[in-house]
Amino acid sequence: MRTRLRFAVAIAIAMLTTDYAHSASNQDAIPVTTPNPFRTAAPTQSPSNTAVPAPSPANAAPPAPSPFKTAAQDAIPVPAPNPFRTPAPMQSPSNTAVPAPSPAKAAAPSPSPFKTAAPAPKSSETAAPATYDHNTAAGFWQETDDQGRPGAWFLFVEKDGLYEGRFVKMFKQPGEQELIQTCQKCKGDQKDAPMMGLTIVKGMKRYDNNYADGTILDPRDGTVYHAQMELSADGQHLFVRGYLGIPLLGQTQVWTRLPDDAIAPDDIPEDSVGPAATPK
Repeated sequence: MRTRLRFAVAIAIAMLTTDYAHSASNQDAIPVTTPNPFRTAAPTQSPSNTAVPAPSPANAAPPAPSPFKTAAQDAIPVPAPNPFRTPAPMQSPSNTAVPAPSPAKAAAPSPSPFKTAAPAPKSSETAAPATYDHNTAAGFWQETDDQGRPGAWFLFVEKDGLYEGRFVKMFKQPGEQELIQTCQKCKGDQKDAPMMGLTIVKGMKRYDNNYADGTILDPRDGTVYHAQMELSADGQHLFVRGYLGIPLLGQTQVWTRLPDDAIAPDDIPEDSVGPAATPK
């Protein structure tokens, strides 16, 4: 009986020893995980002692470029175009022809046919006074009253072989408030003509020192008289006689010659006519 019990105990101890040894060997070993057939294998790390590839020689030929990709595309990635964005306007190429510059000298525009020409500028130099022949009645003359007071200056000129004289300066007489500006009593082309430049002696024919067959106008009342003139031997005095009917019933005035430069040429008034005068 004791012998069976000892045998059973020995068997039990042997079984326990075998199980313990087997369990210990299983704990020391690293369990191996069954690979997942649906997971890709992790990349295998290169061992530390893996041989380093030799550097490419300096004269090694560069790799052939891809026939489907340019060098610029290798350097800068090209984004895909946005189909919902309008394309930017193309810039003009740098070699676009530049328009020719305008010539430095453009042709002058043709003058307008409706624009009047600008008046010629006056000369800065004063015109020289005219020289009159003192052997004739031509020149400046001063008319005076009985007291020797000047009444007016006249300028005699020759036109078509006849002599005529016009007002070129007037003086106020005692009691006059102002000078008469226009010849209101005159007739024809001289109606309302300005007094300055008004011709009062007309149509004088020269017979040596005598002048006849002319007329003289009195601007105060518009009366026209027959007239005669006589030049003194020295040419310094002019005897002027106006009359109605016959010379014996007329009146004579003595006028005195003035220097040829008594009035500057630019200040000599032109022959005046009335506003209703017919243009010549």
